[in-house]
Formats: sequence, C-alpha cells, structure tokens
Amino acid sequence: MTKAEKVSFTINTLEKLYPEIPIPLDHKDPYTLLIAVLLSAQSTDVRVNQITPLLFERANNPYDMVKLRVEEIREIIKPVGLSPAKSKAIHGLSEILINNYQGEVPKELELLEELPGVGHKTASVVVSQAFGIPAFPVDTHIHRLMYRWGFSSGKNVVQTEKDAKRLFPKELWNSLHLQIIWYGRQYSPARAWDLDKDIITKTIGRKSVIREYQKRKKAG
Repeated sequence: MTKAEKVSFTINTLEKLYPEIPIPLDHKDPYTLLIAVLLSAQSTDVRVNQITPLLFERANNPYDMVKLRVEEIREIIKPVGLSPAKSKAIHGLSEILINNYQGEVPKELELLEELPGVGHKTASVVVSQAFGIPAFPVDTHIHRLMYRWGFSSGKNVVQTEKDAKRLFPKELWNSLHLQIIWYGRQYSPARAWDLDKDIITKTIGRKSVIREYQKRKKAG
C-alpha cells in the first residue's frame, strides 16, 4: 500500500467502527469540559467522570468556583491525583475567566494555553470538542498508534501532532482524534495487545512493530 492508501484505509475503518463518536469526558459546556480535561491529566476518564459530578454540584461555573477555597476543591478532586496543583489551577483559571473574559471560556488556542494548568493538549481538546474548531489533540493512544501505523516517528507528541495534521484532512481532525483514542483503547492497547484483533495495525502497521510483537508472542 502507498501512504495515501494506508491513510484512506485507516479513515474508512475508523468510520465503520465509530460512525457515532462518544465524548470520553462528561460535561455540559466549555467551562465544565475545560475543568474535566484539566483533571484528566495523568488520570483516567472513568475516574474523572466519577469526580466531576461532585465538584460541579458545588460549582459548575467560574463564579461559583472562586467562592470555594482551594483546599475545598483539592479535597473533592483528590481521587484523580495531582490535586494540589490541579486545585490551584482550577481556582486560578476561574478567576482569570471572570476578570478577563466575563466568565466565558475563550475560543482561541493561544489564550487557553495562557490559563493556569492548561497545556497545548488540554487547549486543543477544548477548542475541538467545545467549539468545533479543527484541532488534533494527541494523547498516549494516538501517539502509540501513529507510531504503530508508521504515520509518525513516535519521538514526541509535538511531532506526532504535526504528522497527523499533515496526513489527515483538516475537516476530519475533530472526529479522527476521538476515533483513534477509542480504537486504541479497544483494539490496540499498550498492554495485552492482540494483533489479530487490531485490524488496522495488522493491515498497514510498521513492519518492525509487527515483527517485535510476533517475537514476544513466540517467546511466551
């Protein structure tokens, strides 16, 4: 297959598997999505979805959030990990949204990245999922699969994002990044990986990755 054919095969396979794409993090508006994505750093979506209802019951907008003490936020979000830094970031960004943006979450990637605790990936998720602006947030699943499929060198997420944006049509970015995440979780995980179930990697994958998988499987 040519690179273009591999890209087309990937897009078509993902579309067949995920014609309707669920959003991993529960939210009701850009602010609650922003907080949920911030909380998901080095945690799982399942854990975050268990905690955010407790937090949003107390405060689901920046005006209510700043009424809580940082220690109160920290106590609620403790199960997701990194609670000292995340609680300060949530309180701090809520103050900035009130003071600078009339309590609204900005749509601009650069402005989002200036908020406490908000990196490029978090900002990209927000502009993509909350505002429908084309972006390609790269998480560990996408980083892993872009390498397995031979679409990126896999050296770092910055390069992986550039490669993804170069290979895939811009109008598909928002759906594709979610489809790849779900595919990675269900068919091509980092551990307990079964190549026979991973139709995309089995069909177009990097030969060295497939050889290494077969070598490990043969060894036991």
